[in-house]
Amino acid sequence: MRVLLHICCGPCLVYPLKVLRGEGLIVDGFFYNPNIHPYTEFKKRMETVEEYAKKEGLRVASEVGYDMETFIRGVAEKVDERHAYCYEMRLRKTAQAAIDSGYDAFTSTLLYSKFQDHELIVHVANVVAKDIGIKFLYRDFREGWKEGQDASREMGMYRQKYCGCIYSEKERFYKPDKTDKTVDKVG
Repeated sequence: MRVLLHICCGPCLVYPLKVLRGEGLIVDGFFYNPNIHPYTEFKKRMETVEEYAKKEGLRVASEVGYDMETFIRGVAEKVDERHAYCYEMRLRKTAQAAIDSGYDAFTSTLLYSKFQDHELIVHVANVVAKDIGIKFLYRDFREGWKEGQDASREMGMYRQKYCGCIYSEKERFYKPDKTDKTVDKVG
């Protein structure tokens, strides 16, 4: 079976690739993540994926360009619902790429992270699979979390500190001090 694997980042690729290849599947990667902000972070993650893919002999395609605006427009009015939108846009693009290139199924490294909404990812992927007309290959890669993280550390991979979008960056780093005061007047 030929499977197109959506890849969110290098560290999250290590364990799922091992599992899928261990099952005898033919796996190629697809890096599509316009949610990642800023662009320098996007580039670091893409370069890390490319370096690891080269080492592992994994073919990886990516969407041309950096369409952050589409992601921002899609979540700006509904920030609390951004995860569903983010998963859907990336999985839909992956599923369509899989159909267009003759793959039998698609899956995602998003299923590896213990920090993602696993059930929502599975739900969205199943809806996308039905809409597009391709099989979603479900695997719960979370059981290999520690193994993949340890391996990525040993390889010296770039390891990001937040999920990717501008909102997750804020949640990770912005911790308002209770003494912060809003200034409503100048002078």
